[in-house]
Parts: sequence; C-alpha cells; structure tokens
Amino acid sequence: MSKRFSVLMLCLALLAVADSGAQAADGAQRPDEWAQPVAERYHLFQMSPTLYRSALPDGAALPLLAKFNIGTVITFLPDSDANWLSTSGIRQVQLPYRTNHVDDSDILNALRAVQAAEANGPVLMHCKHGSDRTGLVAAMYRVVVQGWSKEDALDEMTEGGFGDSHHFKDGVRYVMQADVDKLRLALKNGDCSTSVFALCSLKSWVNSTTTAHHLDPQEPAPAR
Repeated sequence: MSKRFSVLMLCLALLAVADSGAQAADGAQRPDEWAQPVAERYHLFQMSPTLYRSALPDGAALPLLAKFNIGTVITFLPDSDANWLSTSGIRQVQLPYRTNHVDDSDILNALRAVQAAEANGPVLMHCKHGSDRTGLVAAMYRVVVQGWSKEDALDEMTEGGFGDSHHFKDGVRYVMQADVDKLRLALKNGDCSTSVFALCSLKSWVNSTTTAHHLDPQEPAPAR
C-alpha cells in the first residue's frame, strides 16, 4: 500500500469518526458494551468489572473509590496523585505521556500496568479531563486486550461522552495506524516495544549484553 493511499485512508477514517460522533450527539441510545457512566462529577465510567476511567479526581472522590473497591489508581499526568489520594490502601501508579508524542512503548507500558493492577482488584485510570490520554489507553485496551475492532473502539472513544471530539485526533491517528498483532505479541512476551530499534529495546539489549559479559565464565578474572 502506498504512503499516499495510507494517508488518504486515514483522512477518510477521521472524517467518518467525526461524522458518526455528530450523529451520536443527536441522542442515539448508548450501546451496552460501552463504558457506562457511574459518577458525572468526575466523568467516571465503568469499562469492565475491574476497570474504570475518569477525569482527575479529588479528595471528595475517595468514598466513590471505596464504593467500587478500587485497589489501584493509574494516572497519565506528570503530577502525582499523592496530593489528593490519601488512602494508604490504594496503590498509585504514574505513567505520564502525551497523545501527540505517543508510541508503542507508552501503550504497552500502560496496558501492562492495567493488567498487573487488575490482578489485585478494580483499577481506576485517569488523566486531567478523562478524554484524550485516558481515551487512547481505553481504546487500545479494547482492541489489544479485549479483541474489539478498531472501528468499534474509536466509536466509543469519540461518541461516548468523554469530551470534545476535537481532542481525539492524535489518539484516532495512533489507533488507525497501530499494528495490533505486534502489540499483542509484545504484550504477551513482555517486550517494551514492537520495534527492536526503540530506545527502550536498545537499552534492554545493552543491559543484557553487559550482564552476560560480566557473567561469562570464559572471561579471565581481572588482574589483582
């Protein structure tokens, strides 16, 4: 497929998403499989029995976290949740990133953190508004982990009532271009990225070769 054709297809997809979002705003019924609203104040939605998404909470949200038995809060913001999350029994995970600079390593890091946290109970993930950064991770969770199609995940992302659809263009672009099979394989294998040339992959390779060099029994011991 030529680069020019790929760009054309992406543009058409963006237009289709924007058009479908406008149609949904006219009052179409919310699909049961979409994240369901549970607290309007924080744009808090339940995606599954073990995963919630929201805008930035505050101290007044602690009773809600207790109500839903939240065991882990994951933020995609550069600021820690420690200033409002005072409950010692809730684990805090901080994974800051920006949708206009996102790559596969960011998504794999987020998905792996969500899956690890889900093993210990319900998880809440959030950013500032609960739309773009949280929306992209939510969409990729739907596609990579739950097996949704890209189209269905993008419909939920843009039409689900999570914010202004104009904020989603970077996330939509990433979803459309993502290689889902490679992401699933990397997630399964514990790889930090889908590319061996990614910075995190190169760091991992350097560390592994350095460790192997020090442990090589054939290497003579340093002179004393």
